[in-house]
Amino acid sequence: METSLHRQLKELYAAGSAQIEARLGSYRIDVLAENQLVEIQHGSLAAIRDKIAALLREHRVLVVKPIVARKSIVRLDREGGRVLGRRSSPKRGRTIDLFHELVYFTRVFPHRNLTLEVPLVEIDEYRYPGHGRRRRWRRNDFVVEDQKLVQVAEVHRFETGEDLVGLLPADLPSPFHTADLAASLDIPRWIAQRMAYCFRQMKISRQVGKRGNACLYEFPDRRRAA
Repeated sequence: METSLHRQLKELYAAGSAQIEARLGSYRIDVLAENQLVEIQHGSLAAIRDKIAALLREHRVLVVKPIVARKSIVRLDREGGRVLGRRSSPKRGRTIDLFHELVYFTRVFPHRNLTLEVPLVEIDEYRYPGHGRRRRWRRNDFVVEDQKLVQVAEVHRFETGEDLVGLLPADLPSPFHTADLAASLDIPRWIAQRMAYCFRQMKISRQVGKRGNACLYEFPDRRRAA
């Protein structure tokens, strides 16, 4: 079922004479504008990879991948029931989380007809108890009834692989390994390894050697700019 968040984002991107939920051949497009198609994907980018690859042959496409920067959890007594309370979730999303999905999208992005846009959003998430369902064994079981947009905090736009490199600190060593990347961004190394994989698959970085068991990478374009 479509969430309020998805519907609200479609309305934000459907400026002017754009059509919402329009048919284009065998595909349903979230927003059909005069000069581009807009697909809003709150779930995995892997789910729309083949669809986007097919559309890019003849169309300019904007893929919107919202990341939840802040979330308030609104507790309901039952489905569609009254509000019992609300609290702020400790989880905080940030733009770098995009790489969790890009690992499945490197065969599509970058592309001359494709733009990725990442709005950092604040949302309210409505939940009610999931008692009596098959997941009864879980403690604090709940069902998400809906997610609603509170505001768009900021938006990041990526048209080329080099735009992604702009998320990295300028003082990242060259060459670097994934431990350097993890330390510079204060993230776990496994996330840095995902990032390095994306850069390598997109042919933005290249492997230039090893230090012990760690592969060393560099960004040729960044080195030339320096």
